Amino acid sequence: MRKTISGQTFAEMIFCASAALDEHRQQLNDLNVFPVPDGDTGTNMSMTMASAAASLRESVPATAGDAANKAATALLRGARGNSGVILSLLFRGIAKSLKGKAECTAAEWAKAMNEGVDAAYKAVMKPAEGTVLTVSRRASETAAALAKGGVADVEEILAGALETAEETLAQTVEMNPVLKKAGVVDAGGQGYVVILRAMLECLQGTFKADAPAAATKDAAEFSGISDEEITFTYCTEFIVAREFERSPELLRAFLNGIGDSLVLVEDDEIIKVHVHTDAPGRALTEALRYGPLQTVKIENMRNQHTHLVDAETAAAESAPEPPAEPEIAPPEKEIGFVAVCAGKGMQELFLSLGADRVVTGGQTMNPSTEDILNEVNRTPAKTVFVFPNNKNIIMAAEQCAPLTEKEVRVVPTITVPQGVSALAYMEPDQTADELDAAFRETAQHVHTALVTYAARDSEYDGQIIRAGEHLVLLDGKLLGSYPDVDPLFADLNRAFEALEPEFLTIYYGADVTAEDAEDAKACLGEHFPDADISVVAGGQPVYYYMISAE
Repeated sequence: MRKTISGQTFAEMIFCASAALDEHRQQLNDLNVFPVPDGDTGTNMSMTMASAAASLRESVPATAGDAANKAATALLRGARGNSGVILSLLFRGIAKSLKGKAECTAAEWAKAMNEGVDAAYKAVMKPAEGTVLTVSRRASETAAALAKGGVADVEEILAGALETAEETLAQTVEMNPVLKKAGVVDAGGQGYVVILRAMLECLQGTFKADAPAAATKDAAEFSGISDEEITFTYCTEFIVAREFERSPELLRAFLNGIGDSLVLVEDDEIIKVHVHTDAPGRALTEALRYGPLQTVKIENMRNQHTHLVDAETAAAESAPEPPAEPEIAPPEKEIGFVAVCAGKGMQELFLSLGADRVVTGGQTMNPSTEDILNEVNRTPAKTVFVFPNNKNIIMAAEQCAPLTEKEVRVVPTITVPQGVSALAYMEPDQTADELDAAFRETAQHVHTALVTYAARDSEYDGQIIRAGEHLVLLDGKLLGSYPDVDPLFADLNRAFEALEPEFLTIYYGADVTAEDAEDAKACLGEHFPDADISVVAGGQPVYYYMISAE
């Protein structure tokens, strides 16, 4: 029987949860309803929880309250995608409930779970049933009922919560019409079940995860290494599945051109890469030309070096490590702009339209809250508008507001063309309120067609989809799946007719030639001779074409 959770125990529970999410990452990704290649739930939850595990590995606070707070802070900054943000909020509520507690009793843990659910629900504008919110709420209700009934064993509280979570997860397929059509349970809910099970097994001693190594006299000393000796900032590691017939030697040559310490290992199915670079986004974008990314890990080696040196100094002086201050640009103007996008052409376009900073990210690379926050802080303005340009990045962007002294306004753009059009209509003399209203109004009138590929075999809404086929989504809805491009553009033309477009803009991706893009323009031009049609070399990964209709 376990009556309390200490700071060390809480950290071990996080280590186990992180390891379990990483182990089940692909299983969670495979629950994604749409077969499009994207920043899937498993990847986002795994990377988000990994940020908490990494923070606690640096040093484990002695109290449960401090350990929970440290984990929640790391989760908030490392949150990726909507699922990652919700996960961070669940633990933010837990940390708030455990504040000041040396150890956590069973009743306090049940209360903390409920406060976590409350925090998550409050942050979601329109909570939907049949999601991780439902699973976590019902699990926390069971925990509360057990505690109220006098259960004093933390393991029993978690076991009851897990049982309810599993039962609710099975019901999500009936709660959500989209899940019912696809015949799958909710991926976020499944991830929450994975976390609860790992935490319970941690307490029971049946789950083993790497714990922080104890310091020894033979431990390496990092204070003798100068920060300037680190040539490139980011240690970037990833595995890419080989789906396209491109020579890995081309990737090797590209990576050697933007970094060092390159290790590239490949077989018939995957390419595994380790490289030190200042441009991890470029490395990942290039990798997508070989196939979908399976795993990604990016670490700031300068920060790691700083943390290690600070840890040594703190141990020597027996004093706590002072928190690192973020780089914050002093305001030189009233309003600035940050945009999220992928592809050199898209980045250059946003900068030419007035964006101060660009965050590399998008469908397959949902940036974390901290990624966005860093660029917000580096923008020399009092008020910073953020264009997420992806529905799965909006919540992560919104979490920046309480983390900076700058005023952050998130324009809820769900596609890159929406962000481009909104920023293009900027009037420099307008106030922040006027710009906010104008940006939102403009984005609402931009329709977006996305042409990508099916990442796997699937059946959606009665359509049989084969891996590798072209997929077309119009305003987020599946238009069709096509082995050839001719019927694809025929259907796209018919769909655009109802929109009566005056302006059509074709942003073509990294795997499309300029000649193919001109052919696409000609196809649209024949059908819409009076429309103003433009072609832009976006260079974006994943999407062959992003086409906006206004």
